[in-house]
This record gives sequence, structure tokens and C-alpha cells, in this order.
Amino acid sequence: MRLAYSEFGAGRPFVVLHGLFGSGRNWSGFARRLTGYRVIAVDARNHGASPWADDMDYAAMAGDVLELIEALSLGRPALLGHSMGGKTAMTAALMRPEAIGALIAADVAPAAYSHSHLPLVRAMQAVDLSKVHRRADADAALAGAAPEPAMRDFILQNLVFENGAAHWRINLASIAAHMTPLIGWSVPPGAGVYDGPTLFVHGGKSAYVRPEHRGEIRRLFPRAEIVTIDGAGHWIHSDRPVEFVATVARFLKD
Repeated sequence: MRLAYSEFGAGRPFVVLHGLFGSGRNWSGFARRLTGYRVIAVDARNHGASPWADDMDYAAMAGDVLELIEALSLGRPALLGHSMGGKTAMTAALMRPEAIGALIAADVAPAAYSHSHLPLVRAMQAVDLSKVHRRADADAALAGAAPEPAMRDFILQNLVFENGAAHWRINLASIAAHMTPLIGWSVPPGAGVYDGPTLFVHGGKSAYVRPEHRGEIRRLFPRAEIVTIDGAGHWIHSDRPVEFVATVARFLKD
């Protein structure tokens, strides 16, 4: 599948993968701050401007990324992924370690999580879009499922209006059908380890990367460096943008 993407800057190739409900444009601020790199911010399948598909496991999404790297003749780019994008990036590195020059996993571990976003997906599916004439209408409809305004603002970036009609630009049906593999984790069949330079950077206020995950991180990514950014939550690149860019830039330089 040929994914949609946006490019920023010039220099060494650097591919960025967003998380669930996101898109490449969520990373435009980061891309503009990171100088000296050709940043390619990708829309995952069923997100943003990329095509929709019934299949949505990490092997399929990693295959999309590897296909894009080859199509753009990027050589062995650095690859950064946040949350769902981080698991996609890890899977790509394990599937084709020779294709990835360096790996950065932002606030995610090679682990299954118990929380599910399915109630939020169901709430989005339940919104009567025929009655949505402005973002505020959908915002009110989602308040029960997503009480935090910041989360609703993030979700509502996926609401678009065309010819006066509202629709979601993400494939909610496929996301709902694949929520279990999306919150889960499994090493692709036949994959080994990725022994290239690796950074796991996570927020000090987030529980996505915990001490009990370190053993599996070290097993699959033996050169992994683990860095905590104090004061940041799961959206580490938004919570502490300056510190996050500096951490990534230092890792890439080293």
C-alpha cells in the first residue's frame, strides 16, 4: 500500500510514524524544529490521507512503511514512531533490520496493554453526522466518552466537512475490528532482533514504558538506550517539545 506523507526540511532521511487517531500533520511542529534532516511524516493506513484497508495488524502496517522507504529510495533512514506508530516502527525494524539505520520508540514498549480505545471508537461511530454542522456539535456528542477537552480536540482533527457534509477521515470500522492486535504485541514470525542504534524515550508521567518492560526491550533491541523526559505524559512530543527534539537530535548525532 502506498502511504500518504508530508515532507519537511532537507538532509538525512528521517521517517516519522504517528499514533492511533493521529496523522503525519501532528508531527509538523517536531519536523520543523529538527534541523538537518529530510523528515517524512507518514499517514498510517486507515488514517489521514492514506488508503483504507480491512487489514490493520502491525505486520501489515510495517510492510507499508518498508514499501514507502523503498519507493522513495531512502536507503537506511532513521525511523521514529509514537505509540501505535512506535509498535509499527519496532515491527519494521525486526522484520527488516537491514532497512532501518536507527530506531526511536516514543512512549511505547514492546508489550501488550490492557486498556482499550474501543469505547471511544464506538462513541465516534455513534455520532449522527447528519446532525453535525460544525465541530462543536461533534464535540458535545463525544463529551461522555472523552471528558478531557484536549483529547476531544485531538480526535476531532479527524472530522472533515465536504460539500456541507461531515465525515470521519479515519476508518473506524477497521480500527474497531483490530483493537485487540493494536493494543497487543507479538514479534513477527521469522523475526530476530534489531541490533542497530535504538532509543526508547518516554514521559515521566506516562505508564506506557515501565521497569518490567526493560527486559524485553533489551532482548529485542540489544543496543537500546532508555531515556525519561520528566513532566511529559504519553503525548511526549507535545508536552515537552523542546526537550523531546533535543533528545532525538542528540541520539541521532551520536
